[in-house]
Order: sequence, then C-alpha cells, then structure tokens
Amino acid sequence: MADEMPRAGEVTNLTVAEVAAGLREGRMLLVDVREPNETALERYPDAVIVPLSSFDPAAIPDPKGRQVVFACRSGRRSITASVAAQDAGYPYTHHLAGGLLAWKAAGLPTKT
Repeated sequence: MADEMPRAGEVTNLTVAEVAAGLREGRMLLVDVREPNETALERYPDAVIVPLSSFDPAAIPDPKGRQVVFACRSGRRSITASVAAQDAGYPYTHHLAGGLLAWKAAGLPTKT
C-alpha cells in the first residue's frame, strides 16, 4: 500500500478512548510532535510539546512510570516520532491513531 508508513508495524496504535482513559487515570504521558505554529492554534490538554522538526527523545520529560504516547494531527508524524525514539533506545512504542482529528471527532476537548 502506497500510503503505509515505513516501520509502522513497530508502533502500537491506541484509540482515542484508550488514550483519554490513560490520561485521566494518570497512566500516560501524551507527547504532541506537531510544530509550534500548529500547537499555538490548538493543542491537546496537558500534552508535552516536542516538535518533530527538531525531535530529540531526550527532550521528553521523565514519564515517571507512565506510558509515553505520541500524537500529532492525523497519526503519521506520531509514528515517525515513535520509530525515532525507539532507534535512540527509548521504549516508546505507542501513538494515538488518528491524532487530533480523531480526538476532536470523539468530542474531546482541546486548548486554543
């Protein structure tokens, strides 16, 4: 399939419901890899912002036992970030499938 992401099989898709529950229960740390111009307009509540254009997994705060979950607008850049983090030796294998588009479609809040 032409639009399949390389190495996407190395990343676990999480649903909006799974991520929302994990955040609510304090089990997950959401890392938004969108760019500053995007996050300035609208962002996930309580997400850490680590833009993909200058991505360094060392810039992600200590998750303190929480599962790191990457997120972006549609779910493509978050896969890229997860693979890059794994390549750097971090055990960050999860992302929000569908990204902010799915988050909003599910009626979940954003910050503007």
